[in-house]
Formats: sequence, C-alpha cells, structure tokens
Amino acid sequence: MEHGSLINTTVVGMTWLMMAVVLVFAYLLGKNLKRFPSKVQYVFESLTSFIVYTLEDAMGSYGRKFFPLIAGLAVFILFGNLMGLIPGLSQPTANLNTTLALAIISFLVYNYEGIKKHGFINYIKHFAGPVPWMAPIMFPIEVVSHLSRILSLSFRLFGNMFGDEMVVLVALMLVPFLVPVAGEFIVFANSFLQTFIFCILTVVYIATAIEEHEEEHVGY
Repeated sequence: MEHGSLINTTVVGMTWLMMAVVLVFAYLLGKNLKRFPSKVQYVFESLTSFIVYTLEDAMGSYGRKFFPLIAGLAVFILFGNLMGLIPGLSQPTANLNTTLALAIISFLVYNYEGIKKHGFINYIKHFAGPVPWMAPIMFPIEVVSHLSRILSLSFRLFGNMFGDEMVVLVALMLVPFLVPVAGEFIVFANSFLQTFIFCILTVVYIATAIEEHEEEHVGY
C-alpha cells in the first residue's frame, strides 16, 4: 500500500473519493431535513448536539466558534477510518501523511487561538512557567512538549488504523472464513474511538491555550 511513500496516489485517491461521498451525503441529508427527523437525521442531530455540548463544557459559549473545525475533523477522520470496512478500499487515516496533516492543523489552530486571545508575548511567557529562575529550564521543555503533540496526535491515529489493517489482513490469511466479521467489528469500533480521541484532544489543547493564562494571573 506504499504507506511509507511521500506521495501515495492510492491514499490521495481514497481521500478524494471519501470527501466526494461525504459531500454528496451531506447534500442529500441537508436537502431532506424534516421537522420530525428520520432515524438517520436523528443520529446526526444527536452527534451535532454532542459536539456542541462538549465544546461548551470545555470553553463555554466561546466553544461554539470551533464547531466547524471539530465537526470537520470528526467527519473526515471517521469516514476515512470506516473506508477500511469496504473491500478493495484503504483508509486514508492509515497513512502517516494524512494523520500528520491533521495533527498540524490542530497544532496551528490552538496556538493561533492562544496568541490571538492573550497576545504573542504573554502566550510565549507561559512557556517560561510561573517561576522566573526556572525559565531557562522550563521554556525548552514546554516547547518540546507542545511540538510533541504533533507526533502524539499523528502517530496515535496512524498507528491504530494501520495496525487495524495489518491485524485484519493477517487474520484473513490465517483463518479466511471465520475472522472477517470479527476483523470488521474491530475496525468499526476503533474507527469511532480514534475519532473521539483525536477530536477531544484538540478540544482540550484549544481550551488550555485560551484559558491557562487567565488561571495563572488570578490574584495578581
């Protein structure tokens, strides 16, 4: 599957195919919205409400601003993960290039929001910690810690989805007639789990970036 290549035409093709399916599905769903929702509409309305409540719980009413970002990440990652359930198709999220791009988006957004809310100088000061004499030690540690979030987000999603593919492929070779159902269930369940983890970590990073300075200055 050329997982290690810099430009993987299969992954690019799967990504565009997935996005096209999502856009068509979204168009059809939005075109047929009803006051008394169908089962499909009810499921997506429930997921929308869950995302909104999660954002408001983490950041108050300010969190609604990030609904397009978190919902977009959730849809992209979930549908990308679920493509592994369809014979002949591969998961875009099982390629490190894709997950790294998603992690960089998360990293840039939460740092941008932190700088926008507190100003560049105040935001950078946070990296030095509350104790001035420890600043030379804390600053590089904090910088490395924040940069490591890119690796953490990207490798966690990539590792789990790539691992799913390998487990299912190996199992199919060993027990071709008994394992497919179990393998598909593993991919299905893990697709939702990894989507939730990636999105909730992004929410936490954003919430921390825009709130941590306020907490540090209480009582000053």
